[in-house]
Amino acid sequence: MTVARSSFSGAGDTRRHVVVIGAGAVGSATAIEALRAGLRVTVVEPGEPGGPHATSYGNAGWLSSHSVVPPALPGAWRKVPGWLADPLGPLALRWRYLPRATPWLLRYLASGWTEARVQRTADALRTLLADAPALHTRLAAEAGVPQLIEQRGLLHAYRSRAEFEGDALAWRVRQRTGVRWEEWSAEELHRREPDLDARYTLGIFVPEAGHCRDPGTYVAALARHAQAGGADRLAARATGFRIEGGRLRAVLTEAGEIACDAAAICAGARSGALAAAAGSAVPLESERGYHVVVEGAPVGPRTPVMVADGKLIAHWMDSGLRAAGQVEIGGLDAAPDWRRAEILHRHLQSMFPALADTAGATAVKHWLGHRPSLPDGLPCIGPSAASADIVLAFGHGHVGLCGSARTGRLAAQLLAGIAPEISLVPFAPKRFG
Repeated sequence: MTVARSSFSGAGDTRRHVVVIGAGAVGSATAIEALRAGLRVTVVEPGEPGGPHATSYGNAGWLSSHSVVPPALPGAWRKVPGWLADPLGPLALRWRYLPRATPWLLRYLASGWTEARVQRTADALRTLLADAPALHTRLAAEAGVPQLIEQRGLLHAYRSRAEFEGDALAWRVRQRTGVRWEEWSAEELHRREPDLDARYTLGIFVPEAGHCRDPGTYVAALARHAQAGGADRLAARATGFRIEGGRLRAVLTEAGEIACDAAAICAGARSGALAAAAGSAVPLESERGYHVVVEGAPVGPRTPVMVADGKLIAHWMDSGLRAAGQVEIGGLDAAPDWRRAEILHRHLQSMFPALADTAGATAVKHWLGHRPSLPDGLPCIGPSAASADIVLAFGHGHVGLCGSARTGRLAAQLLAGIAPEISLVPFAPKRFG
């Protein structure tokens, strides 16, 4: 068993020993908070934390505390034929994967069937996300990378008042959860965003939100911070659990068993099999997302911006100007369709016309990642069916980075036997039966 050791060996250590499976945003935050709670921690992660294989590495970097509206809204069922017909649309379904995805898709559509259902989801997500920028500011400072987290608001840009009113339900739901925003006229929008194309005439600015300048580097820093604080790390893949009489005795890995008292499953889109091994059949699916990074871009947004017509986010990263978005339902193993990344690039050029003049003069990089998504738009946070010693903490969909800080606190509280700081009823794994 190859373990990256911290300052202690674990021999003779009488603290409650917990294994955190996964060193992504959620797993690293869980490890840090578990150490803070006085637990002994071992992190199991086969890859390099924060590397290109990781979901948070390539996301849009938004710490959007107002992202409380689930993807499916009333009437979404009418769009299914279009999703099937257009393999390059903002949300696409791969035909070959459709039989496997259909049960998940039906639940996805049902979860947003009425505004009341959407509101219940939003109310629950708000408890998880409301102070996310502040929580990440604290974690980043502790991990020695305070410059990676900024809280100076996020912008939604619309081509017209009518386009904004087409999103009225979503903004109405957000308002009921306590989200507040500023409305920018065309003049104000282009004063603040001089590089943005003139077709955008209305801005909705959410001051409370924040963003991360480099999610991959941030997650890597959190993982290092956990190890510096005393966590051990095993570079291997977890495969299951040894449970006796409802109590967890060990986590099984490719490198052997790790005897422990409790465990947290934080393996993102690859958490489903582990949850099943812990007795919880959870309908987890990958919402495949793409990004494009333009290195050395001469123009771009002053404020991270989402445009309604392209359903994508444009945001400066330390590595360049990134556009992220797209949803593709095609499973974990299908090859990337890089045409989807090219669509992001073309739309980015249409958003900032001066970019088109630099075609061929700047380096462009593409990426594909897997959002771990549950059909009702809520993550799983809570004990598994087979043992209360095993905590599920995954399935955040589009708010994984944003929700990771609070989720890490909640998972650590469950591991330590402390009452969670918010109600976990809406996130309970048992809601799926």
